[in-house]
Amino acid sequence: MKNLIRYVGQLAATFNPPQAESKLQRYTLRSFHSFRTRIAQTFSEVSIILKTMRVSIPKEIKMGERRVAAIPDSVNRMVKKGIEVSVESGAGEGALFTDSDYAAAGARIESSVPTLFGGADVVLKVQIPVLNTTVGRHEIDMMREGSALVALLCPLMYHDLVRQLTSRKITAFSMDVIPRVAAAQGMDVLSSMSTVSGYKAVLTAANALPKFFPMFMTAAGTIAPARVLVLGAGVAGLQACATAKRLGAVVEAFDQRPVVKEQVESLGVRFVGVPTEEAAETAGGYARELSGDYRRRQAELIHKHIMKSDVVITTALIPGRRAPVLITEQMVKDMKPGSVIVDLAADFGGNCELTEPGKEVIRYGVLISGLVNVPSYMPVHASQMYSQNLEKFLFHVYDGKGLKIDMEDEITKGTLITHQGKIVHKMTLDAMAAAGGG
Repeated sequence: MKNLIRYVGQLAATFNPPQAESKLQRYTLRSFHSFRTRIAQTFSEVSIILKTMRVSIPKEIKMGERRVAAIPDSVNRMVKKGIEVSVESGAGEGALFTDSDYAAAGARIESSVPTLFGGADVVLKVQIPVLNTTVGRHEIDMMREGSALVALLCPLMYHDLVRQLTSRKITAFSMDVIPRVAAAQGMDVLSSMSTVSGYKAVLTAANALPKFFPMFMTAAGTIAPARVLVLGAGVAGLQACATAKRLGAVVEAFDQRPVVKEQVESLGVRFVGVPTEEAAETAGGYARELSGDYRRRQAELIHKHIMKSDVVITTALIPGRRAPVLITEQMVKDMKPGSVIVDLAADFGGNCELTEPGKEVIRYGVLISGLVNVPSYMPVHASQMYSQNLEKFLFHVYDGKGLKIDMEDEITKGTLITHQGKIVHKMTLDAMAAAGGG
């Protein structure tokens, strides 16, 4: 390319004598100079195209996962930014997006899984990488060393995965540890997926409850509304409160953080809490584990309210820890027959002592739903929300040529787990050290 430009320049110089007086000579000179400039611009543009960041979106293969990391609308915006996007054939089927939809958005459809992973600068996923039994290789092992991964990695719990990413020198970003700062609100995957979970939990309970949710005035008399208790008033809990309220139930919500009382009451829901002077939340706004005395008083309060409830929806989680047990076996025994518990913490052990993750069981006449991966039950809108969060994050760390690793940036620092063969995320390092396997 440089030789061609140099040759055109030399050719132009032959028409550039010191005293070029002929109009034809001057015209020819200008034409060659213009031609030389255009050639240089063209090859410069080609050079930029050749350096375009390549993003791959594989089909999720974890059992029951129907979401896709990026929907066609997001892919189209990536392409317009100059990013080359490859999508595995069938990646969007679970969320009702076809290969044709992705092709129309500007993506290349790839049927070879090893080629998809191996040719990517960045891989976008929903779930953690796992063994692909169809090709007999782990998804991480199919990635090129030094490439990047963006997904829900749960690094505070999956320490072996973090080590595997480190050994492969993968630059890994985890969307479940997005810092809770104003600039990252549009990237907050946990809030998006919690919105889906809170909504779906109430519909699951309403379907299982052998009673109406709303109050009815009928010729046969008045039918009392269902009583719903929501444990945990984070995003999932607040969405559950709002949905149950819309369905006509009488709703109460418990949370150890007094700061959420106003949010709960703004929904027309009664707030239930144990008075305490302990710091009930972390700097990031999450609930923290409190003292034994508080937990005792909390259990007494929950027991009192659970006995009157027809539906209990639990949402309590502590980052990097097993979900706290809020409902004991004795509490379940004391609930009314036909009552329903939907445990949204089942993925992390469950808030109910009798929850069986992934199963729906009946204990002492109470139906206990241990749904796992709840957002995948609503894959269309869950994918849309996840995709938009992921897109905003990708554009935040993309500098027009590739990923920009700026450790002075709060969002990058908060989400980057591994880089250049090292674990660089402090919370993950602390969790691994506490587990004894640093």
